[in-house]
Amino acid sequence: MDFALALRGPVDDAVLSALHARAFASSAESVTPWSERLARHSLTWITATDPAGKLIGFVNVIGDGGQHAVLLDTVVDPAYQGQGLGRALVAAAADAARDHGCEWLHVDFEASRARFYLDACGFRTTAAGLLRLT
Repeated sequence: MDFALALRGPVDDAVLSALHARAFASSAESVTPWSERLARHSLTWITATDPAGKLIGFVNVIGDGGQHAVLLDTVVDPAYQGQGLGRALVAAAADAARDHGCEWLHVDFEASRARFYLDACGFRTTAAGLLRLT
């Protein structure tokens, strides 16, 4: 597969919202203010584009200002899934977090994504808690 990864690559809110809608089979009726959120909250992010420059993958990395970083919003266009792009995005995110001085990279995922995060990306399970706020 031919793709390019970019650290803090340009993000178009409508394009990234549409990618998320395709990948998660949800409605793309609203546009998420990704650029604003990334500028305000992210340690870094990684974009993936095809040879024509189309956004085909994305991962966001937030940090606590210290040793911990967290992966959020890992997404790969359905047409490119299963070809190693997601693994490349996560590896690049881990490298970037390490370069920022982080020692730990956390990820929260649904059970259906366990093989990807645990087997393909090398995460290990830990005990964690979750509190629904809405």
